[in-house]
Amino acid sequence: MQTLKKGPLPFRKKILPGSVCYTIQTHVKFLLVRPHVFLRIAKRLHAFLHLEPLDLEIVAAGIDPRHEVRILDLTLGRSPVAEFESVMRTYAPDVVGFGGYSNQAGNVKCLAQLAKEINPKVFTLVGGVHATIVPEDYRLPGVIDLVIRGEGATALREIIPVLEAGTPLPEDDRFLPTGSPNFAALAATPPPLLPDYGQIPWARRDLVDRSRYFCVWAGAPGERVATLFPRVATLRTSTGCPHRCNFCVVHFLANGKYLQREPEDVVAEIAAVPESHIYFVDDEMFINAKRAEAIANLLLERGIRKRYISWARSDTICRHVDLFRLWKKAGLEVVYVGLESLESQTLQDYNKGFQPDTNLRAVEILRELGIILHGALMVNPDFEAGDFVRLRESLRALAPAELSFTVFSPPPGTALWNQHKDRFICKDPYAFYDCMHTILPTKLPLGTFYRYFALLYLFGFRQNPWRARGIKAPLRDLARLLISGFRLGQALRTLNKEYDPSLR
Repeated sequence: MQTLKKGPLPFRKKILPGSVCYTIQTHVKFLLVRPHVFLRIAKRLHAFLHLEPLDLEIVAAGIDPRHEVRILDLTLGRSPVAEFESVMRTYAPDVVGFGGYSNQAGNVKCLAQLAKEINPKVFTLVGGVHATIVPEDYRLPGVIDLVIRGEGATALREIIPVLEAGTPLPEDDRFLPTGSPNFAALAATPPPLLPDYGQIPWARRDLVDRSRYFCVWAGAPGERVATLFPRVATLRTSTGCPHRCNFCVVHFLANGKYLQREPEDVVAEIAAVPESHIYFVDDEMFINAKRAEAIANLLLERGIRKRYISWARSDTICRHVDLFRLWKKAGLEVVYVGLESLESQTLQDYNKGFQPDTNLRAVEILRELGIILHGALMVNPDFEAGDFVRLRESLRALAPAELSFTVFSPPPGTALWNQHKDRFICKDPYAFYDCMHTILPTKLPLGTFYRYFALLYLFGFRQNPWRARGIKAPLRDLARLLISGFRLGQALRTLNKEYDPSLR
């Protein structure tokens, strides 16, 4: 392969028998893009929780320092497409990489097409959740050049030397060149095995404006907080989950594995993060109680005083009360718990592996420890009016607590998705897969269903712990919270209007 020595573009493409080659210069501009969302509810939820693009920050850390890299977060701006076009023209990247979830896939395709229109020779690659579970959806030769499945940081470490050498792109369960005749066969394989955590670098947090990322944070009882919207850093200490809840794609993404970082490594990164508030994005941080205990003890021994939010299962909380007592001392203030339901049959249908009394006991434990509960519950599309009323009444046992609600949806790429795919009510079910929009038919008329759904949020908002804890916050923050809550309620009330008119 002859290398490209002149001209502004670092790649030259050749079609060889059964392979695709590219050649790369020694200095390349990478642009990593977090795509925007088009559904209004996602924008409204960003008023309460807007986290940094941690996945892209980790991917960026896998790029050789000889090259230049930027992260463009299109969820922040009001005119994302115009912003993307502007950056494409002014920064003139040689490689554009997109991440994203299934409900962002349509936007990724449009942005990739725009990138090619601006510069037909730009190299486009796509990774992330949707690319890993449904790579076939990104098979767009001439628009997307390469689909990467699994861990992006280690993948780029392997791809860049291949591009530098001008040798054919690899083709396996991780690397899927869209121009390859083997694409369909590779896309049909399960997600690749994830690498050992020792190979994954720390996130490049310096590549984003950290003042833009926050989470509503209630504070300690009686505390006078400077803001209800503190800057928040995200941190990942494990990937995957050993449990098999049937509405969750996590174990499918991780190919059934549960990978964990060493406690020393976790604590070292926590100490290095500039923010005082940290949101653990693990799907379940405390499954390995020994490891979680070691992390908490190291934080206490080293005097690292920060404030934490994490997810945990009800049965984990019930089995390891002393662990959560220890973490309370280490700074754990809020625990998100996937309660899902307070009814036995529903929990069994979801394959949660425990009964409602486990949920209620976990709620009581957190209350006794002084840790705020954020309870996440799920609504089924076949709910009737009585089901909504019964759920609303059962929420009184959880208060005071932060409460949120989702709608059951089969995860893309899974057997459950294939089982229900003939019943989907929207033309592009990926676009509506946000666990707020139903993609399955409802028993109630769609408008009625979402009126009841919005009332759940209104009731839940009234159960928030801020009043019970006597927390004092600036008036501007309280006003911001109320306005954001009103706008969210309006968006929830009219979710049905985002569907095809025949369904409303």
